[in-house]
This record gives sequence, C-alpha cells and structure tokens, in this order.
Amino acid sequence: MNVDAILKEALREQADAVGPAPLDLADRVLAARRRRRTGTAVGAFVAATAVVVAAVLVPRIDDGKDAPPAEVTGSADVLAHPDQSPPKDAIAAGRTALASFVTYKRVKFADGDGKLTRTYGVLDPTTKTYRKTTQWSWLTVAPGLRTAAVLEKKLPAKRVGILDLATNKVTRWIPVKQGAAGVGFSADGRKLVVTTYKTDPDHLYKDRPSSDGSGPEEPSPGHPSRTGFSVVDVASGKGKWAAVPLKGGEFEHNAREDFRFAPDGDLVVTSSTTDGGPQAYGLDGKKAPTPAKLRYWLMYAAAGLSPNGKLAAGDFAGGKDKVAVAVNDAETGDRVDRLPAQQLLAWADDKRLIAWGCDPRKCDGKGEFRNQLLLVTVGSDKVVQLSDFRRASADYPGRWEPQFTTR
Repeated sequence: MNVDAILKEALREQADAVGPAPLDLADRVLAARRRRRTGTAVGAFVAATAVVVAAVLVPRIDDGKDAPPAEVTGSADVLAHPDQSPPKDAIAAGRTALASFVTYKRVKFADGDGKLTRTYGVLDPTTKTYRKTTQWSWLTVAPGLRTAAVLEKKLPAKRVGILDLATNKVTRWIPVKQGAAGVGFSADGRKLVVTTYKTDPDHLYKDRPSSDGSGPEEPSPGHPSRTGFSVVDVASGKGKWAAVPLKGGEFEHNAREDFRFAPDGDLVVTSSTTDGGPQAYGLDGKKAPTPAKLRYWLMYAAAGLSPNGKLAAGDFAGGKDKVAVAVNDAETGDRVDRLPAQQLLAWADDKRLIAWGCDPRKCDGKGEFRNQLLLVTVGSDKVVQLSDFRRASADYPGRWEPQFTTR
C-alpha cells in the first residue's frame, strides 16, 4: 500500500471519528481502493459463533542475545476478543499472532506541508496486552514476538534499532548510512531488508497534487525517492547495500515503495509486474525473473502464500448476493475456494486464514468499512470472530490496521 492510499483512508477514518463524513467521502475512498485493486465488497454473509480456546504466547527462552526467533509456539489454538476494538489483549490463531497494529494521523506544519505519523499498539510478550507507542516512525515485530525493528522519528534514519519487547528498550543499533525509511524481517527472523530513501517518503507537500488529479487541497506525498535496499544479518548487524532506485512513470505517486522478502528469504520483491506477480530482485540487488512458485502471489493480497506454498490469497470474488474473496492454487492460479470475507490478511496454517469481514447487516457502501477480524477456513463456511468491529478510540484516533507475524 502506498502513502497516498494510506493518507486517503486515514483522512476518512479521522472524519468517521469526529462526526458524519462528507457525502462523497465513501466514493473517494472506494476509488482509492479500486486503484489498490483490493476489491469492493457487496452483499452479506452470516458469521458463525465458535468456542475460543486460549493460545500459548510465551516466547522461547534462549541464551543468545538477539537470538533468532522461536519456532511456532503452542498448538493451533485461537485467542480471540470479539468484544475488543482496537484490541487490548492478545489475538492469535494457529501459527500467527496479531503482533501489532497501527493507526495513521496527518500532521500539518506551519508552512502548509505535513507528515503522515503512526501510533502503534505493540504486543507485550510478558503481559499479553498491546502497549501504545508514538515513539517510532516505523515498527515491525520479528517472528517469535520477542523483538522488533524500529526507526526513529526523523526519516530517512541513519540506524535501525532492535527493540526488546519485554523491556521496551533498544538493545542495540544497526547503522544504515544510506538512510532507512522501511524495514522488514525475513520469515525466519534472521535477516532484515532495509529500504533506503533520499527523502522522507512520509512527508506531505502542500503543492503536490494527489494521484487522482483532484489538486493540492491537502498536502500529498512527494515524488519517489527510493535509492535501494540493504539486506542485514540480524545477529551480526552486517549488511550490504544495493542501488535499486524508484523513478516516476507509473510510480509517480508512490512516494513509499518498500522491499519485502519472498517467503523463502532468497529474494526480495516490490510492487507488482504487469501480470500481477511480484518483481523480484536477488539479495545483491540484481533484477531477477519472477519464479514460477511466486507467479500468482498477489502483492496487494496481504496474506500471500500459504505456509506450505500450495495456496495463494486472491482477490474479491463475490457477487450481488455474497461477500467472498478467492483462494487460488499457487501453481496454476486456478480458484480453489471462495471464503466469506473481504480481504485475506494472514495464514493461521495451511487451511485457515485471518481476514477482514464486514458487518453482515450492512455489507455494502460505507457499511463495508464496519469490519472485524475473522478466522475463515478453506473448504468450510465456519467463521470465528477474532475482534470487535473496527473503529477509532480515544487512545487510537483512527481505524487500526493489523500487522501479523508468526509466534
């Protein structure tokens, strides 16, 4: 998701929090969602009630400092809080936990420019509750739920912090002289991919027209300034930078276009190619053909590939009478199932997924934005509610966006 799309959604969320939205606000948001190819949901579905079993979230104890994360902890249990939104207590299903969530706020400066800022709710591995922080411009939790990578407020940052989530203290800093503005972990937690930028991709400019050509009514993201990426070994802090700049053209309004690891950690990927698959790069920065096993990995479908690599989260697949999202065969792209949800967010295991689902009574128009976390299963209509319907709160003034990792 690029900053311009996030900004549009954040503006709508702020409006929702303070009172009735303008009459055309839903149309503008839907237009932004279509550009992101996330699929508009219509229709209705019935969410089934299920018994919730407590999950084990205690991280493995390891003698090594900043040791690699633990393997999946506990069994395929579900920890749900269908009465909480934003969540206060841990939410998890199978191998996956809601490691953190984030809300966005647009801050306007005296000169008319602005900045997109983030407030995080981060899972404390000791108390199993979400701790609020506005200290960091960027935060991402490592697999195992023990540490996080953080960036300080001023972007691009010259270092990446490794944050101990139990003590809430940075244990060490990893220098990134090229200027970091985005960070992501590999699936095994042993490597970081750090996206570098020349200027702050979250800065908003008063004279920059928005991507829909509506003009500079509000400060908008700047031109692309990505310079490349570094792949960093977490244990040693050593890394090598590769120059992979992002220029204008089709990405003219994508001020932020970060890299992420492919599931196996042998490639990094960013943005979609014309056929929908990701554009791949070797860890040395050389452009690589998209492997066959990643061809149907839709970059805009957050859940991506199943743990065994056999299934891929798909796009909206509903109709007038049903809200549904596709699950496809990762090798052929053929549809395997349609699940009663709006958007697939993360795989709990090879058959179950965590998803957004909307209010069954109002699943069209602006009602599609009244959604909650659900657990859905391939080959089944069973639905488990994981959170309450999403909304703003006094602590988190904006609708929260989930961030998942393995536990």
